[in-house]
Amino acid sequence: MNGLNHNALTCSAVPIPPWERSLQTVEAQPYFSVSQASLVLEGIVFDRNNNLLFVDVATGRVFKLTPERQLSIVLKENSFGASGLAVHKDGRIFIASVGDMQRGSVRAIEPNGTREQMIVAPDAGFLVNDLVFDNQGGFYFTDSRGDSADPQGGVFYVCPNVGSIHAILPGLAVGNGIAIDPAGSQIWATEHAKNRLHRVRLSDATTVAPFGSVVTYQFTGPAPDGARVDSEGNVYVAISGQGRVMVFNRNGLPIGQIVLPDRDKGRNLKSTSLAIRPGHRELFIVANSGTEPGGAMIFRSGAFAPAPFPFSHQ
Repeated sequence: MNGLNHNALTCSAVPIPPWERSLQTVEAQPYFSVSQASLVLEGIVFDRNNNLLFVDVATGRVFKLTPERQLSIVLKENSFGASGLAVHKDGRIFIASVGDMQRGSVRAIEPNGTREQMIVAPDAGFLVNDLVFDNQGGFYFTDSRGDSADPQGGVFYVCPNVGSIHAILPGLAVGNGIAIDPAGSQIWATEHAKNRLHRVRLSDATTVAPFGSVVTYQFTGPAPDGARVDSEGNVYVAISGQGRVMVFNRNGLPIGQIVLPDRDKGRNLKSTSLAIRPGHRELFIVANSGTEPGGAMIFRSGAFAPAPFPFSHQ
C-alpha cells in the first residue's frame, strides 16, 4: 500500500512552504539573551547613538541595549502596555500601544523615560500596533482592531506637530507592521489576521495614488508582523509564529529569507520585529520561544543593503 511518510521537512514544527524553499536563505546568530522568560519583545528600533530600543508587550517596559551589550530599562512597567516604537529627530521615543485591547494610544517620552506626553489618546478608539515617521515629522500607524471575519483596523497618518488623523488604508483585519520606503513615496503594511502584505503608493502624505494600493503577497501559516525597509527599497517582514523573516524587493516579490536557530524544534518562533542599523547592513530580530526552552532573545544577521537614515537621524 502506498502511503505518506515523514521526512525532515514534514517533521519540522514550521515547515517552509514549497514555493519559498528555493529563496536565498541564511540563519541568524544569537546576539543577546534578554530574559530566560519568554517575554514578548516587539518594536525594535535604533536611536541616534546606535542603541537598540525595544519593548516588553505585556508590561509596557521599554528596554535599551547599548552597542556594548549593556541592557537597561528606559520606561518601567505601566498600565498602557507597548507594541511598537519610533524615534523622533528631537530624541523623543514614541510608543505605540494596544492597551487593554479596547483602548490603545501613542505616547512620547524623553530618551531617559521622563516627561510622558499623550499623542494619540485612548479615547480616539484605535488599537495602535506600530508606527513609523516620514521625513516631515508626521507618522503612519497601524490599527489592530477587528479579526479575520471583521476587518476594522487599518493604516492612519498623524500630521506633523500632532495634527489631524487621516485614514490611509482602512478596512484591514488587524493592521500590524508598517514601513516607509527611503523616498517617502511608498508605505508597506502587514495585515496580520488575513496574512497579507500591502504596498501603498502615495501622491502625498495623506493621499493614495491612483491604483496605488495592492496586495503584493499572501503568506501561509502564522502570520506577518513587523516590517522594515533597506536603502534599496527592499522590505523585510518578521513572521510571528514561524521563526523567520521574509524579504521582498521594492515591487513586493520575495527574494530571500532569514531563519532563526532551532525553529524546526519549535523554538524562537515568535519572531515579531526587526531593525536594520542605519547606514549599515546589520539586522537584528527579536523573538521568544513561547512554552519551549529558549526565553527571549535578540538575533543578528545581514540585510541585502544598509538601512536608510530615518527621521530620527536627520
